[in-house]
Amino acid sequence: MTDPVSYDPSTDSMYVKIRPGVSVRQRMDEAREVIIDLGEDGEPVGYDIQFASKHPDVIAEALGLIRRPKAAE
Repeated sequence: MTDPVSYDPSTDSMYVKIRPGVSVRQRMDEAREVIIDLGEDGEPVGYDIQFASKHPDVIAEALGLIRRPKAAE
């Protein structure tokens, strides 16, 4: 499984992949400096957090939304 979090220290940007799927549109939250990638169902698939070191609250929110795959039953 690919790590759901990537961080670029040169730009202080972090991407958190919340769940599988592709982004079909984006929503910008300028106040929190985050671009939220939305899937076909309108729900978030990823957070692109700019100036991540200034936004631990947004990082915590994104990490809390990560959907882990269910074990095969």
